Amino acid sequence: MTDWTSGYVANVGYTYGYYAELSPLRAQLLMLNAGLALPQRGIACELGFGQGVSANVHAAASGSSWYGTDFNPSQAAFARDLAASYTNGAQLYDQSFAEFCSRDDLPDFDYIGLHGIWSWISNENRHIIVDFIRRKLKVGGIVYVSYNTSPGWSAMVPVRNLLARHAEIMTPPGAGVVGKVDSAIAFAHKLWAANPLFARAYPLIGEKLKAMEKQDRHYLAHEYFNRDWLPMSFAEMADWMETAKLSFGCSATALDHLPQLHLSAEQKTLLNEISDPVFRESVRDFVVNQQFRRDYWVKGPRPLNALERVSQLRQLRLVMMRPLQEVDMTITGTLGQGTMEEKVYRPLLELMSDFRPRTLGEIEFALREYQVNLIQLVECALVMAEKAVLVAAQDDDAIAEARPRTAQLNKTLLTYARNGRGLAYLASPVTGGALPLSVVQQLLLLAYVEGKKQSDEWAEYAWQLLKIQQQAVLKDGKALEGDEANLAELKVQAAGFQTSRLPMLQALGVV
Repeated sequence: MTDWTSGYVANVGYTYGYYAELSPLRAQLLMLNAGLALPQRGIACELGFGQGVSANVHAAASGSSWYGTDFNPSQAAFARDLAASYTNGAQLYDQSFAEFCSRDDLPDFDYIGLHGIWSWISNENRHIIVDFIRRKLKVGGIVYVSYNTSPGWSAMVPVRNLLARHAEIMTPPGAGVVGKVDSAIAFAHKLWAANPLFARAYPLIGEKLKAMEKQDRHYLAHEYFNRDWLPMSFAEMADWMETAKLSFGCSATALDHLPQLHLSAEQKTLLNEISDPVFRESVRDFVVNQQFRRDYWVKGPRPLNALERVSQLRQLRLVMMRPLQEVDMTITGTLGQGTMEEKVYRPLLELMSDFRPRTLGEIEFALREYQVNLIQLVECALVMAEKAVLVAAQDDDAIAEARPRTAQLNKTLLTYARNGRGLAYLASPVTGGALPLSVVQQLLLLAYVEGKKQSDEWAEYAWQLLKIQQQAVLKDGKALEGDEANLAELKVQAAGFQTSRLPMLQALGVV
């Protein structure tokens, strides 16, 4: 019998996550910062879309046509239900990579994304994907790919292999995937308690095992317990991409564009002496002990001259998507944690706190009295992009065109929240992507949408639904008990939602 899973964990669902890097709109700031011309944003594809949250949000909110496949039929069914809830939904399939990539009815793509796939598939599937990219990615198009990388994962490779082997041969039949994960982690703790020499040689692995104990078992099953699991060096990835005529564009991690956060003066000097871009990235991975890479690769990158780059940066639209009082003013890099410079960041954030899209040029002009220049603004934008505080915004025509679709999708997502299976995101036509919103906040929003006027009414509405779902409100990490305590906390949250969160949702077109 043919194993349709190809060794991939398929009997527990993947998490319902949203990944902003899969949005072609997000690539604009990073590509321009790297001095590269922007690609077209028209037709996109996600390979291995999981539950399809990102693909559907981007299809509804961005105006791009999206295609994709995920071999797990349960995940594909959920994703297709989402796609059916809004006009011109994403074209999503449950085919293997071999089946999907050989279809003769697919268009050529401006953008192809792979999140959480590359490290967990066979070389056979990697060849299929690279051939697909070579044939179907347009000249000038972008590929986004994330993957586990060495040297950061090197010490964990034998531990992962031990965990997977234990799950395969030591767990009683019928234990299920979650039982296998629990049993393997328990064995690893038992092994470490015996103080093996390996543990003394690699003390950080013990900390990773402790962290795994607290992580979602479905995530761990997909991360560590597939048959195929291969951290890959950047140079090896470059070799794969080269066969599809792709060149490294830039990191999709915004903070990677700010070397002062990660590199000492000596390290920057060393890297600046290396002219070959692939070798330079490989050396940088050793410097920062890179574990996970998120990169953009380009088919025919076109460098911009200084005037072109500055002109296009000034035309880039940004919008704020978090209330000002919730913005954390710390920043963390490889060298440690620091505090953002108030005299630069504070005027920027206060200006953008009305949630109105502005170009970098407009921001630069508005902040001229603070003597904040374009270089500083780009640096701030990179930091705030990584924090999901400032994000790229679409033009007004694209926003208007996306509004009906996001309204349809958000109606479905709010219905999920009402029924106790809520996702933590809603779609914004302004950002072309998702906005994080907890289930409680979605229930408060649902009460507002259904015509309830006062915040106390929203709290009562949310509590009645949570009770039906047998859920409770969390406060300081603990579930509250009883009607009185839950309702009191919900009233506090509802009042805050009314004054800060709701105006933001309205400005960003979510409601």
